[in-house]
Amino acid sequence: MSTTANGNDSKKFKGDIRGPGVPSRVIHIRKLPNDITETEVISLGLPFGDVTNLLMLKAKNQAFLEMSSEEAAQNMVGYYSTVMPVIRHHPVYVQFSNHKELKTDNSPNQERAQAALRALSTSHVDPAVAAPSAVLRVVVENLVYPVTLDALCQIFSKFGTVLRIIVFTKNSQFQALLQYADGASAQAAKLSLDGQNIYNGCCTLRISFSKLTSLNVKYNNEKSRDFTRPDLPTGDSQPTMEHPAMATAFSLTVPALPGALASLSLPGATRLGFPSMSAGHCVLLVSNLNPERVTPHCLFILFGVYGDVMRVKILFNKKENALVQMSDSTQAQLAMSHLNGQRLHGKPLRITLSKHTNVQLPREGHEDQGLTKDYSNSPLHRFKKPGSKNYSNIFPPSATLHLSNIPPSVVEDDLKMLFSSSGAMVKAFKFFQKDHKMALIQMGSVEEAIESLIEFHNHDLGENHHLRVSFSKSSI
Repeated sequence: MSTTANGNDSKKFKGDIRGPGVPSRVIHIRKLPNDITETEVISLGLPFGDVTNLLMLKAKNQAFLEMSSEEAAQNMVGYYSTVMPVIRHHPVYVQFSNHKELKTDNSPNQERAQAALRALSTSHVDPAVAAPSAVLRVVVENLVYPVTLDALCQIFSKFGTVLRIIVFTKNSQFQALLQYADGASAQAAKLSLDGQNIYNGCCTLRISFSKLTSLNVKYNNEKSRDFTRPDLPTGDSQPTMEHPAMATAFSLTVPALPGALASLSLPGATRLGFPSMSAGHCVLLVSNLNPERVTPHCLFILFGVYGDVMRVKILFNKKENALVQMSDSTQAQLAMSHLNGQRLHGKPLRITLSKHTNVQLPREGHEDQGLTKDYSNSPLHRFKKPGSKNYSNIFPPSATLHLSNIPPSVVEDDLKMLFSSSGAMVKAFKFFQKDHKMALIQMGSVEEAIESLIEFHNHDLGENHHLRVSFSKSSI
């Protein structure tokens, strides 16, 4: 099998129908609708990074998309393995290609593909041209079904980290201001979502860049949220919308994202019979777990990075599913936005809000094989103290971990040996210059870092020092 895909020899592509395997910058997309456009295929990749080449095989309802980096391709395949993309009501299949790069010819088909690539990359997501703002203004037109702050977060967090969001009603229109961590995410979200319907034929998103460069949020409640400040008070606001808040439907809906220009709409929203959802929704349904390896303790430690975990229940009959109860809805949203799609024990996590309001403990005398655990009095909660500095050190999972509470007798080699003892790769290590109680350690991948955090957070280093591990925003 040649590692170069070539546009004038489609026979070579027969070997490419297979399960996702070795990562490659080239993505193989199958089962495309007959009338698919180049723009729609490119838009599947844009939220994850630059698309550098495209090969359409319309006769076979297939396409090959080349991303600018293997990491972008991995993010794309990882995301679509948990959320199947839908283009015009067709589920589309995404996997790594056997090919390492695309070589394309000058056929008319290819010229069309190249023109589409140029149009999309230059007019919309050219990294050299800074986005006007990382803040988007979102107007929801034709509001037949209520749309909540949580629902918007879930849709928009597919394109990057949402830092802050405010929802309000102005001129009888439901609107939101939404701030991303960077302009590129805002640009990708605007490109993909502007003009889309959240539900069939209604709740249309109209998106523009805001003149604001940052949002100032005073309260965390159903009208405003600052994910960087979980310590903010809730205030006593009343929702401005006449409808009861209803966001649980979104656990069913967002799979249509983020194929830009693909429909966001939900099949028969009227049939979903939304249960109403209160602002106090703090139970997450975590699915696609590895049943051989997952334990309540491992979920407690991982979700505990983003909030205080009260209870964890692994479902007895479906051990790849678990319920995780956080101490409040802001922490639940924070954990969901940071951990959804991240890989744990080889499988990407799927996280949605659960319809349960709390996790039931087994009745007295009913043993459930240790699948349900109560952590409400755990000494390992990171956010019990109001104003704890842990609030300002919440970052998305990254390959570099921040270590603290290191005793003076522990040296670099001790920590490197500890972190490689589980089979993970340690790529780099650095003590903080001023303070040897803290260090950064870089693992081989984000997945290895996640598993190392679970394994070594609270590890006893002797001298009454238990190691504290969190994700770092900086790399070494």
